[in-house]
Amino acid sequence: MTRFALTVEYDGRPFMGWQRQDHGPSVQGAIERAAFEITGETVTVHAAGRTDAGVHALGMRAHLDVARAITPFRLMEALNARLRPDPVAVLACEAVAEDWHARFSALARHYEYRMVTRRAPLTWEKGLAWRIARELDAGAMQDAAQVLVGRHDFTTFRSVHCQSDSPVKTLDRLDVVRDGDRLSVFASARSFLHHQVRSMVGCLALVGEGKWSKQDLRAALVAADRTALGFNAPSDGLYFLRADYP
Repeated sequence: MTRFALTVEYDGRPFMGWQRQDHGPSVQGAIERAAFEITGETVTVHAAGRTDAGVHALGMRAHLDVARAITPFRLMEALNARLRPDPVAVLACEAVAEDWHARFSALARHYEYRMVTRRAPLTWEKGLAWRIARELDAGAMQDAAQVLVGRHDFTTFRSVHCQSDSPVKTLDRLDVVRDGDRLSVFASARSFLHHQVRSMVGCLALVGEGKWSKQDLRAALVAADRTALGFNAPSDGLYFLRADYP
């Protein structure tokens, strides 16, 4: 039995999320079906993060165990051939130690949330970014974002369906970067709560619009109450960038 680590890119628009679902297509399910066609083995693909419906990935890390003798390159090529036409691609594949785990071995996870501030609707980027039809004050958003950096109880920014044992997380980075009419929010932590990034971005957008102040964001954090959340940003603009390992 060989454990293979994959780096996976996908467009989340056609999927119900990463995790295998009974009521719709998933990224995990697509890869597992492709692996079965190649090996004849029923495998489980584990990922560094379970992205929601509509969320994308540029460098999701995952692993699967295969009994059949096959090289990493041949497995990668075979998976990509059988994943078509699903918008999923295996960018890299390598054999790893049997105790390496895509989820539990990760030291950090990195996300980007993309926004476009313009009146006109999105065309080819529809579903790939959050369009906001007004200007946002990126400087105010960046300043307010630092309130959330560090170790906090993030209950306010946690989905009611979150299965994490504790709402306390350490946020290592939350930065807002503007490039013309495009804003990106970069978030890094060892792990995140369900909907945490989208909830933080939604509140930062309120700051950018002038509807919330930095103090309002701090009050929402301190409240540790989901009802104090200002807004949960849509899934369209969220990208899993990468995970770090020892």
